[in-house]
Formats: sequence, structure tokens, C-alpha cells
Amino acid sequence: MQESHRAVPQPRRAPEQADLPERYERAMASSAPPSDGPGAGPRPEIGDSWDRLRRLGLDPDRGREARRIGPAELEHRRRETHLSEILPVLRATLLLPTGSTPLILAIADGEGHVLWHEGERPLLRTADSIGFETGARWVEDEVGTNGIGLALRVRRPVQVHSAEHYLRSHHGWTCVAAPVHDPRTGRLLGAVNLSGPARSMAPYLLQLAATGARLAEAELRARQLEALHRLRTVATPLLARVDQPAVVVDNEGWTAATVGLAPVPRLRLPAEGLGGSPRVWLPTLGECAVEPLADGWLIRPTADPGPDHPGDGSLITLDLRRAARPELTVEGAVGRWSHGLSPRHAELLLLLAVHREGLSAARLSEALFGDPSRTVTVRAEVSRLRRYLGGLLDHRPYRLTPAAEVTVLRPSDPYDLLPTSSAPAVREVRSGLLRGTLRLPGEGIGEVLRTR
Repeated sequence: MQESHRAVPQPRRAPEQADLPERYERAMASSAPPSDGPGAGPRPEIGDSWDRLRRLGLDPDRGREARRIGPAELEHRRRETHLSEILPVLRATLLLPTGSTPLILAIADGEGHVLWHEGERPLLRTADSIGFETGARWVEDEVGTNGIGLALRVRRPVQVHSAEHYLRSHHGWTCVAAPVHDPRTGRLLGAVNLSGPARSMAPYLLQLAATGARLAEAELRARQLEALHRLRTVATPLLARVDQPAVVVDNEGWTAATVGLAPVPRLRLPAEGLGGSPRVWLPTLGECAVEPLADGWLIRPTADPGPDHPGDGSLITLDLRRAARPELTVEGAVGRWSHGLSPRHAELLLLLAVHREGLSAARLSEALFGDPSRTVTVRAEVSRLRRYLGGLLDHRPYRLTPAAEVTVLRPSDPYDLLPTSSAPAVREVRSGLLRGTLRLPGEGIGEVLRTR
């Protein structure tokens, strides 16, 4: 982004930042990714972004005009993200007092649309001149490497400083951003971003943005607990009159009250919700009758809980086509069930789908972390995964049961296969697919992949 005209002191640049313009020009002049080694290229996440954008044909001098949403869509997205509820807290925390470092505070949704955009007017006018304004979609594919787009893709706090931006018109700016997740569902809600002139940005701003994101999540969690308390107040007298086991949950499956059942913090609900049918199959509970109740649901098992999986001969579908929403679907004799996956569980299931013979905890640890000793972490994640796969997930070694058919749906572009993952095994899969030296089990690249 371009610099503000306000005169500010220029801090000393760190050694690794001093030659950013030279690294940038070398990278843009070459059609190949920069070689490894000190001083050879940008940071790995920046280099990966540049390489991807070159492949997409994005011009570093012109870019693409950012898509914009209209006022009605903007207001709709502001309500849907729930970030409007905590915007006053973010303003008070992140917008520094007048006279300090000049900043723009921007809040984007999970698709990169700038929902709020606040700061000093001269700085806002300068940002508007390059399209950084309310309603614009600030993603890498359209406006190059930037804080919002990168934070949404890698799912962690990031800084994009000066010539780390892909577009030359943005080199006068530094952006720091941190993703915000919905504590109820784990879904990516958006990102908190702070932008300002590159020569005046302070090193603590990255931590400030990360703190702002954590504060937003904590505030949303507090509001969720208040809502659960209200639902519990409604549910408790109702459950006192129920003569069979039952549980009351909110719309995301979080438990408000139970009777006759072992309490669990959350039930795994179908991805499409509970409104489609009066009966559903749920992990651990089996077939259940469901009824709407205030801002939640009354759930009653229709029989004694049986095996915590749909049975042999099931079809397991791992849908990785949408990077932000990996999903698991199980179909069997008792019906169909879907659930959104965390990035880590999506990685685990991809590896287990490829390696149907099974993997030990040490091999999974090495595949995920490049370190075979992190078996405690692997076992904990597999244990969480088994909560909603049940008997479909075997152990010693860990594997998807041979009796089930596994289908993996993936994007045609290997770069979009779990793009937030830094797991060595996932990176190797992407690299092999890009070079054409690797095919996933089953059909060819871009096809539906099946293993048995």
C-alpha cells in the first residue's frame, strides 16, 4: 500500500528487512521459486504466496480490481459474522490514541471482505486510492500478498511488511492481521487487521493484532455462555417432566441440560443442522427424535444407544474441495451424518484415507510434525476424532476400517489442497501433484478419489 503523507520518524530496519526490495525484484524477475539459503528469498509463507500468484498470472504492477459487495450485502455479512457484537471492544483496544503510530483498523469476514475500516481520515483516503476500503474483497488472488488474505489462508497471525506485498503499489505499507474463530463451532469468522505506513510501524503491532483476535474470541465465548444459561433456564423445568433420557442443546450442539444421560460438553450435530427431519442419527446416541425448543433443541434417543458408528459397509466421504470448510460425511444402514472438520482432523483423515493399511502413532507424528516423538499429541487428536467416527476408526495401527469405502473429494489445483497445512506429508502431496510425479489413490488428478 502507499504511504501516508504524514511525517513520522523512520525506525531502523532489521537486517532481514533491509534487502527486501532487492529480494522482491529478484523474485519477480525469475520464473522459478527462489532457491533456499540465507538471503536467497523471502520468508517461506511469503515465497509460497508469490509463487502461487505468479502461477495465476497476477501482474505485480496492476493486480486485479478487488471485487466489492453492495451496502445490503455488507450489512448482512456484518450481522452474520457476529463480529459487530464486539466491535466497540476492538476499537477501544486496537485504535491507538491520536498522536501515536498512524493506523487503520480493518475487520474482514472469512472470505476477505472488509466489513469495517476505520482510522485517521488522511490515511483512509490514501488507502482508498488503492482499493483498501469497506466492501472490498482483500484476498491474495485479487490484490496480491497482504495481511488479511495471508492470515485467512494460513490461519495464524502474520505480518506483511513493505516489499513483502506482491503488488508494488502496496510497498509503502505494513499490514498485521490475525484470524478470528467462532468459539462455538471453530469456524473461521474473519480477521483483525492493522495497517499503516511501512516506515512508522512498530514491532509490537503484530502481538497487538493477535491479542485483539483473542479478545474477540473471548467476548464471543462469554456471550455464548450467557445464551446457554438462558436456554438452561427454559430447559430445566421441561426436562423435569420428561420420563425418558433427554438432552437440550443449542443450535451448535453445546449442552445446556440433560436428564438420564451422561453429560457431554457438546453433541456432534449434522452439518446441515437439525431442522430437516424429526429423526436423526448422532454419534454415541444413535437414532434420536428432535424437537425445537427456544434457541435450541430437545433430543431424545429412540432406543438404547448402540455401537457408536453406523456399522460396517459404510461410505466415508472426505470433502476437501472447499479450503475453509473441510467436511466429513458418513452414510450407512442407519442414515447419513455430516460434520465440519478442524484443519488437524482433515489432515489426519487425508493421511488415513491414503494409507489404508494404517499408520502408527510415530509415523503419523512424523507425517504431521516432522517429528516422530510427538505421539502424545497424535493420540489425543485421534481420540477426539474417534468421538464422531467411533468404530470406523481402528487402532494398532491407526486406520479407517477396511469394511468401509472411502471417498476423497479434492480441489483440482494442488495448492488448494488443505492450503493452511504445513504438515510435511501434506506438503509432499501438494509438491508431487504439482510436478505430476504423484497421484492420490484411485482416480487421476481432479477426479473423485476412491480407495477400498
